[in-house]
Amino acid sequence: MKSTVEQLSPTRVRINVEVPFAELKSDFDKAYKALAQQIRLPGFRPGKAPARLLEARVGRGAVLEQVVNDALPSRYSEAVTSAGVKAIGQPEIEVTKIEDGELLEFTAEVDVRPEIELPDFSSINVEVDPIEITDEAIEEQLLSLRQRFGTLTGVDRAVEDGDFVSIDLSATVDGENVAEATASGLSHEVGSGQLIEGLDEAIIGLKAGESKDFTSTLVAGEYAGKEAVVTVTVQTVKERELPAEDDEFAQLASEFDTLEELKADLRERVARVRKVEQAGQIRDKVLEQLLETVEVPLPEAVVKAEVDAALHDAVHGLDHDEEALNKLLEEQGSSREEFDKDAQEAAERSVKTQLLLDSIADAGNVTVGQDELTERILFQAQRYGMAPEQFIQQIQQANQLGAVFADVRRGKALASVVESAGVKDTSGAVVDTAELFGSSEEKTGGGVFVPAERKKKKKQGWVGVLPKIDGVGFSFWSEGGRHWHSGPPLLRYCLCQ
Repeated sequence: MKSTVEQLSPTRVRINVEVPFAELKSDFDKAYKALAQQIRLPGFRPGKAPARLLEARVGRGAVLEQVVNDALPSRYSEAVTSAGVKAIGQPEIEVTKIEDGELLEFTAEVDVRPEIELPDFSSINVEVDPIEITDEAIEEQLLSLRQRFGTLTGVDRAVEDGDFVSIDLSATVDGENVAEATASGLSHEVGSGQLIEGLDEAIIGLKAGESKDFTSTLVAGEYAGKEAVVTVTVQTVKERELPAEDDEFAQLASEFDTLEELKADLRERVARVRKVEQAGQIRDKVLEQLLETVEVPLPEAVVKAEVDAALHDAVHGLDHDEEALNKLLEEQGSSREEFDKDAQEAAERSVKTQLLLDSIADAGNVTVGQDELTERILFQAQRYGMAPEQFIQQIQQANQLGAVFADVRRGKALASVVESAGVKDTSGAVVDTAELFGSSEEKTGGGVFVPAERKKKKKQGWVGVLPKIDGVGFSFWSEGGRHWHSGPPLLRYCLCQ
């Protein structure tokens, strides 16, 4: 087989391939064998009919068509490999010549990864926010922990900010009832602002059984964007009683015996979280500067595929009805033009980022070990609340294992850039990125979820410590299948893409 490559653009090539018929013998044998299983000829057992009789039955053209269709994918892959073409996306293949018994010729146009001129990474300089740990932040964490152990108690008084209420809602627009804005028995935390605008202000001061009308602009449905008269009726009022800040609470909520020990631990946790947040800011700013300074030609077909995927995701829950999508966008105060523009910009940025980080990984000979890939899979499974084996099965069925591998490799590539970049905080202090991101061996681009080590038994459960989740340790108390975390929410590892 012979092949040549024509460079059509920085991101696209045409591969010309010539395959002598002598190299297609195995493909012909396979085609004849398949036909013999499908066609019954008198005097021959199934699968034993000779090739010449099979050709006489179906015609030489049908045999050639089958052979060519079967041969093209493997011959294309062979040509790509032998030429060292870094193909991305699906090829457009065209058979240009078939000389029966002599030669098969075809061309394949495909997008390729462009050559990218990388800068000196030490020339990259970014400025980030300093790490600040205030007493207010510690108290906020302690309050959050107390709220998790708080109890709701019914009260016979008017609603106050912070109460928990059960309410009924109804609404009218120009005297017409709005069905989608009618609900009964809704639970709501007053002051959270999670339901209708103006609701919290209207509820405060009402007692159980009392109602009040207020106006609000509807944001969805048939009357989206219109002002409605909303009626709220309070059914029940409850307040949250928080446990006292004392040693008994520390023992209940953590592995510590005193409140001071718990507060000291919360301070350490806040410090670690602030470091993770700063690391994420460094990552984002370094990547942003790379994208602004490095020229990356974009393969049109790959970008289009990303845009098409975004549209598919948007209409998937709408029975793939684009008119329904257009209507929904209008109800949300947007338009299809804005959606298409945003999708195009997001696709271009995504493709540019991937191509750039892949080039950096190639230049640095970045590799991904089995342990690193396993860590990312475990981390992603934990993020989605799935068992690792279930998550692995899903990504294998979706043929996404290669994408996970690529993400880990890109995360390591970006970490290597961060290591070389100059980083200061806004006060002018140099930030030690090695301390934030760890050694090169640790920059896997994914977190690791390590099973908890049991430390000591407390009351009816176990106090445990998660040695490292995204580089941050977390303690918890497990009782009867319930897990109380004394640390902040789990955070994405700072190099995840």
